[in-house]
Amino acid sequence: MLETIGFAAGILGIVAWIPQVKTVWIEKRHDGVSIPTFAVVAVALTLWMFYGIMLPSPSIIFSNAAALLMILSVIIGVIKIRRNES
Repeated sequence: MLETIGFAAGILGIVAWIPQVKTVWIEKRHDGVSIPTFAVVAVALTLWMFYGIMLPSPSIIFSNAAALLMILSVIIGVIKIRRNES
């Protein structure tokens, strides 16, 4: 039951990033996105993922790995847009 709750929370956390990914990749907007802030979030997610590996907790591993992919896609998209504007 505990892992089920963890997976549910993780999926909600991943879904929460979809609008930001959409804004960057589809709408090509990057206003208000702070690369340093997103980088810190990426490091935090990486540490949580390693924590989940050491427990081991599949829900923590999955949730943080998937959220990390979302964050990295935003970072890459913003860098790409900003380079094209220069």
